[in-house]
Amino acid sequence: MPFQAFMDYLLLEKHYSKLTVKAYKKDLQDFLTFLSETYQTEDMLSVNYPEIRTWIVSLVDKEMNNRSINRKISALNSYYKFQIKVGDIQVNPLSKHKALKTSKKIQIPFSEAEVATVLDDLEFDDTFEGVRNKFIIELFYSTGIRRIELVEIKLNQIDLSNKTLKVLGKRNKERIIPLLDSVIKTIKYYLEIRNQLENISDIDYLFLTQKGVKIYETLVYRVINDYFSLASSKVKKSPHILRHSFATHLLNQGADINTVKELLGHSSLAATQIYTHNSISELKKVYLKAHPRGQKK
Repeated sequence: MPFQAFMDYLLLEKHYSKLTVKAYKKDLQDFLTFLSETYQTEDMLSVNYPEIRTWIVSLVDKEMNNRSINRKISALNSYYKFQIKVGDIQVNPLSKHKALKTSKKIQIPFSEAEVATVLDDLEFDDTFEGVRNKFIIELFYSTGIRRIELVEIKLNQIDLSNKTLKVLGKRNKERIIPLLDSVIKTIKYYLEIRNQLENISDIDYLFLTQKGVKIYETLVYRVINDYFSLASSKVKKSPHILRHSFATHLLNQGADINTVKELLGHSSLAATQIYTHNSISELKKVYLKAHPRGQKK
């Protein structure tokens, strides 16, 4: 299979998620198809930068956004770095490539009121799916975990006695997240309903469909989008926005940024600092209200 050694390297040594590896493979296959159709070759190891540059131009001509193009080039760059590592090539044809400029996307979090409306005011059916859906939203907002992390939670990752959740994050990095008493109560109720399902095939996983199999990412997205559409007029309503809201609301309430970093599972503080954008407005309000000279007209 093409790229199999590289895929194994990403999975086993770099500990990338299966979804990330799948995306890398598709990007490489896209480039291979381009080489075959444009240059009548599939020898990626003999490629020089001009050929890659032509591919980039073709992607721009197809009106692909710069962020997506950069992702494809990043996958290709990782592939060539791997080939240098194993000794198949000596020079990376992308060594001097500069990423295309992208505009910073400002993620607008849900307000605390919008989250409260969903969790406290909306009616969830007292059925398995209703209980599960509310639990999904509550767990997202109380822990800030990623969508794939939620999908992959197994029962043995929950410690009810210590009120903690063990999460397996990017590159198989584990972190322990404390659970609120209200979440513990929800978990216990959900498990009661869950145990009433018939023919459970994915018995080890926490979140299941009505058919007893592990939930999938598009279902999770649909749950968040559907319920928050009833409480928010924001354009984007996704699990990531709920994760963004978790971080922003903690920072607004005075949480230390390093603590938020650990809860989110970020490897660097820079990744967490993007969430301070929205907390600045709240900080200004507090500052102007509290500072002796801020109250003067």
